[in-house]
Amino acid sequence: MDGRGGETGGGDPRGNLDKIIGSSEFAPHIVVDRLIPPAAGEYIPFPADLDRRIAGALRARGIERLYTHQGAVWEEARRGRNVVVVTPTASGKTLCYNLPVLQALLEDGDARALYLFPTKALSQDQQSELNEMAGAEADGQSSLPLKVSTYDGDTPGSLRTAARDTGRIIISNPDMLHAGILPNHPKWIKFFSRLKFIVVDEAHAYRGVLGSHVANVIRRLKRIAAFYGSRPAFILCSATIANPRELAESLIGSEAVLVDKNGAPRGEKRVILYNPPLVDAVQGIRRSAVAESRRWMVALLRGGVKTILFAHSRIKTEIAASYVNEDLKNFFTANHGIRVEPYRAGLLPNERREIEKGLRDGTIQGVVSTNALELGIDIGGLDASVVSGFPGSFNSFWQQSGRAGRRGGTSVSVFVASSSPIDQFIMADPQWFFGRGAEEGRIDPDNPYILTDHVKCACFELPFRDGEGDPFDPGAAEVLEYLEEDGVVRHAAGRWHWSDRSFPAEGISLRSATADNVVIIDITAGRNTVIGEMDRPSARELVFKNAVYIHRGNQYLVEDLDIPNRKCLVREADVNYFTDGLVKTDIKVLSEDEQKNYARAEAAGGANDSGASAYSGVIGDVLVRSQVSKFKKLRFHTHENIGYGDIDLGEEEMQTRALMLRFPSGGAGAFLAGMDEEGAASVLSGTGTLVKSIAPVYLLCDPRDLGIAERIRDPHFAEAALYIYDKYPGGTGLAEALAEKIPAVFEAALRAVSRCPCKHGCPSCVGPGGGKAAAAEFLAVLCGGFDGGARGR
Repeated sequence: MDGRGGETGGGDPRGNLDKIIGSSEFAPHIVVDRLIPPAAGEYIPFPADLDRRIAGALRARGIERLYTHQGAVWEEARRGRNVVVVTPTASGKTLCYNLPVLQALLEDGDARALYLFPTKALSQDQQSELNEMAGAEADGQSSLPLKVSTYDGDTPGSLRTAARDTGRIIISNPDMLHAGILPNHPKWIKFFSRLKFIVVDEAHAYRGVLGSHVANVIRRLKRIAAFYGSRPAFILCSATIANPRELAESLIGSEAVLVDKNGAPRGEKRVILYNPPLVDAVQGIRRSAVAESRRWMVALLRGGVKTILFAHSRIKTEIAASYVNEDLKNFFTANHGIRVEPYRAGLLPNERREIEKGLRDGTIQGVVSTNALELGIDIGGLDASVVSGFPGSFNSFWQQSGRAGRRGGTSVSVFVASSSPIDQFIMADPQWFFGRGAEEGRIDPDNPYILTDHVKCACFELPFRDGEGDPFDPGAAEVLEYLEEDGVVRHAAGRWHWSDRSFPAEGISLRSATADNVVIIDITAGRNTVIGEMDRPSARELVFKNAVYIHRGNQYLVEDLDIPNRKCLVREADVNYFTDGLVKTDIKVLSEDEQKNYARAEAAGGANDSGASAYSGVIGDVLVRSQVSKFKKLRFHTHENIGYGDIDLGEEEMQTRALMLRFPSGGAGAFLAGMDEEGAASVLSGTGTLVKSIAPVYLLCDPRDLGIAERIRDPHFAEAALYIYDKYPGGTGLAEALAEKIPAVFEAALRAVSRCPCKHGCPSCVGPGGGKAAAAEFLAVLCGGFDGGARGR
């Protein structure tokens, strides 16, 4: 047995896979069937200094040796260095950190360790893994007398004190660390004073705004640990990304050693790109990706192949699971002995754990999931993954693909294309898909807005001292002076003290604008049973009055959504449709705080006014209003629109910061004025597509952190405009940073569109219908050189 942690291979499904893939049902529409050959593992014996109790526990689970990368992490961690390990899915990363941590805790009876996971489900999974290892018997006795405790929002109050006082390994998440542990650090003196290791799993998930927040939470964590006399080492684990060491060092604020040579064996994998057949060649309409993914899943399950289907949204997940169960339904054979469940956010914790357990013990053969199962939760030996539509990044695709084949043997991953431009571009150029390298994970911990939030929290936790080295230096001093002007901190005797009555961490969310959840209550026959929960913004779009709510295959009609009291009442129903809310977005300019003039106009496009700017920028506050005003009723299976309904919910408002680019008639606007409205809209749309794709590289953020809105004739400025706004309430400084970098972004956009081999526009440049040639000319007008700025208005 190898260092995978007790994983064993199942039967080889290759025979059934060959029949399914080669069948006339699927073969004609397979664009690529690529075989990734197996790879042998590279092993080393247990380290000579490995505690015999740990070795005994490993052998009790059938593990007789380690992978080489596990040994490399062991060596670096034993030297006290920070380590980041980057290897593929199912390569035994858990043992990379468990071995040195357990060794340190057994050598020092007072030592403690903190494990941070991005989700509660991963925390529970890791506790089960550690408890199983600690409980493994060697020579008839329990080998590892170490208490492992989970400390998160689901931990009962009665267990929290015991976890703080006696837990040797605390498993938590950044959100609980931020709002529950660090502000209450006096209760954790014993733990922080003896903290030896901090483990950050799934580090690649911490990018963009979330990653920038987490980096500052870790700064606060290091500050408190130092206050109590400990300097813990970090072990980080990441999926394959382009800059793992850079991301790790940005997160922890210290140097780290990179271990990226994988020693784990790899089973044979087939990656299939499947393009659904055309149903209308003239209009280019293809069969639904959900319907085709369902056919693939049913065929695989009937062939005895355990399968996961990734559907990427809550509604699609429930619908696809319902379709699959309908296809398998047979009263006399109990659905052929096949059980399929949906897995998504909003399920109750006990429901999630029941599904995870069923996948591990084999009582559930198939699961339809959002990206909730993309991360490394142990869900047993799945042999196939079906990815319905491109998941948004190549990292996500390969993570989802890697959920199959974790136990060795032959596995298959099927990418079923949707009709979206990026999916069809991949089908037209599969070599581009396979040739793409991993994306980078980027963060900006010194973003002034995020930094200010966490300096507030840090000052609440411990006073800052003048001239003393601090994880927040050198940026903290300027922030503290600013906060002093606001009256929330005061400076006295060389220290900065928190002087406000508020609890700052309470009002700062690491992930979203609000932490409020709406509970979903089944009132059928007077039950009043909570069956799920949902964040408030999603609830407005998914569980409005008269919406169809699908929960693990059961249909409910929403009778009332009470946003102020955070509850949604539903009743069982049996209808032949599902619902989809239509969201309308509007932008209103609230302030114009700073103006910037950019390139000088040239003769191109008729912009002949001497000295006129091709475009200018305005930085200011905007109000983004979104409202779910109507909903569609879509028939099951055909997805035919069978009617509309009205939604009586107020607008959801978010005040944020934006860079508003103006294209005056004497500058770049003249180019647009020479086109008809459709052509001008196409050019602005293509420019917006490029900016949204390229700007994050310059801003160290995630593309999802930015919103784009194009206006041919903007009602505020009375001319063409492009709004680029921060999708985080209050803004995080992205608009201000982009204002300085927009000339470089436009130049990069011009290079991208000029080098793209497509003829008229594709997802890798301006998007289909983006008017590639005209967009390139427009960008050439914009690329003239930065001309400084002027304050105020």
